[in-house]
Amino acid sequence: MSFEISLSGKTAVITGSNSGIGLGIARELARAGADIVLNSFTDSEEDHALAKEIADETGVTARYIPADMSKGDQCRDLITKAGVCDILVNNAGIQHVAGIPEFPTEKWDAILAINLSSAFHTTAVALPMMRKAGWGRVLNIASAHGLTASPYKSAYIAAKHGIVGLTKTTALETAKEPITANAICPGYVLTPIVEKQIPDTMKEYDMSREEVIEKVMLTRQPSKEFATVEQMGGTATFLCSEAAAQITGTTISVDGGWTAL
Repeated sequence: MSFEISLSGKTAVITGSNSGIGLGIARELARAGADIVLNSFTDSEEDHALAKEIADETGVTARYIPADMSKGDQCRDLITKAGVCDILVNNAGIQHVAGIPEFPTEKWDAILAINLSSAFHTTAVALPMMRKAGWGRVLNIASAHGLTASPYKSAYIAAKHGIVGLTKTTALETAKEPITANAICPGYVLTPIVEKQIPDTMKEYDMSREEVIEKVMLTRQPSKEFATVEQMGGTATFLCSEAAAQITGTTISVDGGWTAL
């Protein structure tokens, strides 16, 4: 048996997808034929233009629905407004760096809400839709920090470890159904936000771009290369394919060997 990846007739909802990893995944799923629902907390002309751009490029239906992923009711409303959700990609996330004694309580609460609780809320509404359709894929974007830890990132690491646990529970609750749940664990991905950090880091350390990437930013990534948003999208698309129908409840690392250390 050979497998061709076609997601025609499926609808994918991707949270936090007006830039970076989320947008990269949305574009690749659209190229495979899935209709797309983009999301972020803003509601600008540029957001809706992104959806139109994807629709024009790929021929699928693409929409933008704003929702604040820090608020459980808006997370649930996002899926309800989408109307159908065959593929759910929980990608929205934020970060803050500080030692535990100095970590602001409001930052802890926001990171746990956006990086973890939002996935619970969206999944709770999406699973009945998937069961009714007789097929579904839940993809949670975790992190290498969902499997390992670093200092000064307590909330982020707690949330990403939580996402891995939520993924496993979702998989077990759907194990006898044609629904899978998996977590993708990226290392450092070259997103627009990361790209903007490079010049400032060059000045801070008085290093060349190449030195900053290898010796500062990718110090824990053995490949010494960033993953790309296209690779993230390709991994997500594979996990939505029939070839991956028996891959569930696990983590897929896209981290240049980080978690092999």
